[in-house]
Amino acid sequence: MSFSSSPVRRRRFAQVDVFADRPGAGNPLAVVLDADGLDDATMQDIARWTRLPETTFVQPPVTPDTSYRLRIFSPRREVPFAGHPSVGTAHAVLEAGLAEPKNGLLVQDGIAGALPLRIHGSGAERTIAVRTPRARLLETANADDPRLRDVLAGLPLGELPPALMDGGRRWWLAEVADEATLRAATPNWSAIAKLAESTGSMGLCAFARSKDPVYYLAVRAWVGAPAQFEDAASGAANATLAAWLAQRGALPGPDGFYRISQGREVGHDAIIELDVDGDSDVWSGGRVCTVIRGELDWR
Repeated sequence: MSFSSSPVRRRRFAQVDVFADRPGAGNPLAVVLDADGLDDATMQDIARWTRLPETTFVQPPVTPDTSYRLRIFSPRREVPFAGHPSVGTAHAVLEAGLAEPKNGLLVQDGIAGALPLRIHGSGAERTIAVRTPRARLLETANADDPRLRDVLAGLPLGELPPALMDGGRRWWLAEVADEATLRAATPNWSAIAKLAESTGSMGLCAFARSKDPVYYLAVRAWVGAPAQFEDAASGAANATLAAWLAQRGALPGPDGFYRISQGREVGHDAIIELDVDGDSDVWSGGRVCTVIRGELDWR
């Protein structure tokens, strides 16, 4: 199969669950294949209609060294980069036969540039990981910082100080003293929204170390703006966290590789794999399962 170069009314469509080995466990994503010819307004309308965290649009590659071009839209706006849409789209592209890995890699072209995705295995055992944009530290803070005081109230913190990192999207990161406290926490949405708006960030990504045999960290990502919600599974937020841990020499897993658990508090059970390689690049990924295969008839 290949990309269609002619305008079509019906376009291949998939809905997948990302960072999950079964439907309902991960973060849902809509993927519009054969998206060539759709204008920005139409893509935004479709993303608003799906009402999923993100909808992606796959277009033919514009350079010979990339596998396809990708546009990512939330229901409100276009997104330069996000982890779960990148990983989920690569899965849908492979299933549709739109591209084949070269030396184990696909290369996604988008606003954030050309980003490679590592493909391991096949079928239900296949994992996909995207090399995320480099994250940088903007500042560290204390728990009694006026911007953070109400957000972190009642949360005993771990060893690392709160930090603001920029990995394409800005996240405040805070280590909580233990997993049970993190999982039982009730977010202060008004304080998180104020923090996000005043610092140009997504909100707070809180994490705690775990003794579970499957994962090393439990993570909760509270988005404060433009809407307030808890992210079921965020590849980008966790990649930013991995970069922060690497900078502090505090990575939890051996050889830069570890797994995190996210989403249980909102009815999901995602497992995300993080790998910080020898070049200090962060790869964020996991499994993907397809839930819906069909056609989009958007006239």
